[in-house]
Amino acid sequence: SPLHRSTDYGTTYEKVNDKVGLKTVLSYLYVCPTNKRKIMLLSDPEIESSVLISSDEGASYQKFRLNFFILSLLFHPRHEDWILAYSHDQKLYSSLDFGRKWQLVHDHVTPNRFYWSVIGLDKESDLVHMEARTADGRAQYVTCRVQECTEANRQRPFLGYIDTSSLVVQDDYVFIQVTTAGRASYYVSYRREAFARIKLPKYSLPKDMHIISTDENQVFAAVQEWNQNDTYNLYISETRGIHFTLALENVKTSRGLEGNIMIDLYEVAGIKGMFIANTKLDNQVKTHITYNKGRDWRLLQAPSADLRGNNIHCVLPFCSLHLQLQISENPYTSGSISSKNSAPGIIVATGNIGSELSHSNVGMFISSDAGNNWRQIFEEEHSIWFLDKGGALVAVKQATAPIRHLWISFDEGKQWSRYSFTLVPLFVDGVLVEPGTESQIMTFFGHFSHRSEWQLVKIDYKSIFTRRCTEGDYQTWHLHNQGEPCVMGEKQIYMKRRPGNRCMLGKDYSRILSAEPCICSASDFECDYGFERRGDGKCLPAFWFNPSAVSRSCSHGQSYLNSTGYRKVVSNNCTAGVKELYTARKQQCPNRPPRGLHLVTNEGKLTATLGANVTFLVFLEDGDSMRTNIQLDFGDGIAVSYSNLSLTEDGIKHVYKTAGIFRVTALAENSLGFDSTTLYLHITCPVEHVHLSVPFVAIKNKEVNLTAIVWPSHSRTLTYFWWFGNSTEPVITLEGSISYTFFKEGMNSVTVQVSSGDVILQDTKTIAVHEFFKSLLLSFSPNLDDYNPDIPEWRQDVGRVIKKALVQVSDFPEEQLLVAVFPGVPTAAELFLLPHKNLSEGRKKNEADLEQISEILVSALNQNLVEFELKSGVRVIVYITQLTLAPLVDSSPRHSSSAMLMLLSVVFVGLAVFLIYKFKRKIPWINIYAEVNHEKEQEMIGSVSQSESTPKITLSEFSGPEERLEKELETRGIGRSPYPLRSGISTFFYCEMALGSFHLSPLFNNTMHIQFFFLLLQFFFLKINIFRNISPHTYILYIP
Repeated sequence: SPLHRSTDYGTTYEKVNDKVGLKTVLSYLYVCPTNKRKIMLLSDPEIESSVLISSDEGASYQKFRLNFFILSLLFHPRHEDWILAYSHDQKLYSSLDFGRKWQLVHDHVTPNRFYWSVIGLDKESDLVHMEARTADGRAQYVTCRVQECTEANRQRPFLGYIDTSSLVVQDDYVFIQVTTAGRASYYVSYRREAFARIKLPKYSLPKDMHIISTDENQVFAAVQEWNQNDTYNLYISETRGIHFTLALENVKTSRGLEGNIMIDLYEVAGIKGMFIANTKLDNQVKTHITYNKGRDWRLLQAPSADLRGNNIHCVLPFCSLHLQLQISENPYTSGSISSKNSAPGIIVATGNIGSELSHSNVGMFISSDAGNNWRQIFEEEHSIWFLDKGGALVAVKQATAPIRHLWISFDEGKQWSRYSFTLVPLFVDGVLVEPGTESQIMTFFGHFSHRSEWQLVKIDYKSIFTRRCTEGDYQTWHLHNQGEPCVMGEKQIYMKRRPGNRCMLGKDYSRILSAEPCICSASDFECDYGFERRGDGKCLPAFWFNPSAVSRSCSHGQSYLNSTGYRKVVSNNCTAGVKELYTARKQQCPNRPPRGLHLVTNEGKLTATLGANVTFLVFLEDGDSMRTNIQLDFGDGIAVSYSNLSLTEDGIKHVYKTAGIFRVTALAENSLGFDSTTLYLHITCPVEHVHLSVPFVAIKNKEVNLTAIVWPSHSRTLTYFWWFGNSTEPVITLEGSISYTFFKEGMNSVTVQVSSGDVILQDTKTIAVHEFFKSLLLSFSPNLDDYNPDIPEWRQDVGRVIKKALVQVSDFPEEQLLVAVFPGVPTAAELFLLPHKNLSEGRKKNEADLEQISEILVSALNQNLVEFELKSGVRVIVYITQLTLAPLVDSSPRHSSSAMLMLLSVVFVGLAVFLIYKFKRKIPWINIYAEVNHEKEQEMIGSVSQSESTPKITLSEFSGPEERLEKELETRGIGRSPYPLRSGISTFFYCEMALGSFHLSPLFNNTMHIQFFFLLLQFFFLKINIFRNISPHTYILYIP
């Protein structure tokens, strides 16, 4: 990157690449705005990351390497050595020694949303305002001091999160945006006070908002309302920036080079309260002008003659002058419209005459009396620059071909002189004019051809001014609006150089000679918030606005300002006249009951995470907040009370300790009445795991129970989506269990999805569905338990190995065997014998086949013929669970008393259950349980003959729950569930006699105490089978 330096205003240049390093590739150059002697160069980040610093206008440089890549810099408005640097990875750094050392401020900041402190407003000059991002990607408004920006020292002036790229810090104001339920709300802080919600007309329903100007203690904002697409409405506020009223509708917009929104609104420099805007209505764009900050607008009067002196017949409102209002984003080129503070009243713009704005047949127009009268100066587009504070105008033609000439005017564009500034035609890329210097130098830069190097042309225009201006070279000029001398409540007289005088202005040149206040008239007042201007010019309440409403902060005994429907235009200096008639009147605050109580969370959400700090905001639409008691019930047994509403301005914080849906109620009450409101808040706990518990085999056309077990367990805040087979629509429940009937034989898949907040977990299981089947319970040699990690994958693999071992001792097809290994230890499993898919031979034949193969397998299992190798040297033997009869009371004398006590306790509880059962129709809650229990019928009942030493395997058949209570069915269990009473599936328990105590513990899953009560109900009304197969003092109770 060639780097050149000139010390004689561009007359000669010296190449200084050797001072920065011959191999250094440069990417950007910054000049300190408060000390132009200080320069910072950035190297190309693709090659290296470093800065080169000069404190002597680029004569020498120091190079400092960086451990990050700089994307942009922001200099402090007062301290020349203070810089903020934004990196490519969205980190913000600070330097207090002009880039020699850097310190991290924040590691995640939104691009272009960081600001230095405002001088005279922020207490600390090293304070930084920024839009920072949290770990989950949400944005917050954060402030801190650059050298002490640790998490503990960071301040968050706005409670809650804000929309990304919405923070604006400008002059006395801070703006943010918060979107809730698809609707945007805007907040403003005036002079660092607490944020207040911006109030636009109720039904504007903004889709987008841009801050246009914050000059003169007032906010101009462009708002795109719900029914607008390519236009915005212009709104203007009072001093605090809270209440906005409509200034102009349907302002035209366009897109900038980077896709940003450009509003066709131009603030005229040097004239207070003067704006020019383009509006679009019915696809026609027209230019309007205002002299009182948008209170009144009118079309521009077209020139009366063209360049040749021919009359132009253009009659308002059918024909007018229309201007292009694009401001150049390149500082070295002029936009389509220009004005200067140093040349009040002079406006130069590109435009056309007609019924609407057009980009064909355009010309250049000038006004030297602040837009009252216009003249055409060129028939083609030109770039215009102001020389010597507006004493001369320079024009260069905007052409695709190279040019050699420029035009200069000394009489505000009435006459133009042509000058040649280069011998060879030049493609002009830009012009550099040094403002506020004594040098009077212009530098043109461009190319002779598209392939040539940069060319610089220096023009010293000091020689065209013959002398310095004296008192006789000035004249007075009265600002007016179509003859009306009072503009913004003043009669303003300016001192201007006489057109044609080629004298140079001095440093002490003063523009405004005098400003005399005017008598107030209706034009000095705009409509107040909630009022609209009607056809007769009067401001009347909008249909949605209640003018009798009083501020919530207005307490009985105090006074407030009652609007007349008008408010004085900000910065208007008129006095007397109608001022008293239109000014808000002071009135006593009435004592009134609370009305319109609102309760929201600070984030506007109806959900929060368990353990998080929830902040509730309570506010009234109407009522005396200072004399209104507020009570807030959080719905979890905790409530708070405040003597007045003003104590809750910062929000009411609460932490919920359990998950669920809570009814949060707010009550506002005073001596005249009360109002209440309710919010239902969902407190969610992140779901980490879901397990779908289903039977391994089900009977066709018989209802089965499916249960989704969620960890951690919490209710009422989860939604369950059940998918069966190839269904395209789920069954949705709020409970974790469901009953379902399978009508199709074969393998049926079931998928459950659990939704908790923004987390969705899923589990899928497969169920074999048949008209009938047989099953055997299996146990294993103890060495298997040593290698059981108790995870689903291990159980599936072991089940597959067991199946292969069973196939080796029988000729039964592998596809008709199903082995289900149960969770937990000791390891146990169930073997299912499934019928052949082809049932053409008849059901009896298939039943006989299953009976025969079951006898073969039982024989093999009893002879220890079924085994498999788990790993080298570890062989596992598969047994059939022995169902031998054992006494309830152990013969050991030391345990007889505890066993007898256990037996008597069981008998006593059994009698109580029996009485409840017999008289259950008279006990309402028993009726309810019976109905619920019947809906989830048992899927298996097992029986064992006392005379048999080995189990007799019978076909599984099912009947209704009432029949099961009347007679015994010889059927085998088909599944296991962690919650047997809810799912209706039988469960095995250990019954241990030890140290005089009775301990009931589940073999496969933990159960709740309440489940034991209902197991006793089954214990006494269905038969009991007791097997001894564990240890001398341990018994297995099989309760069907």
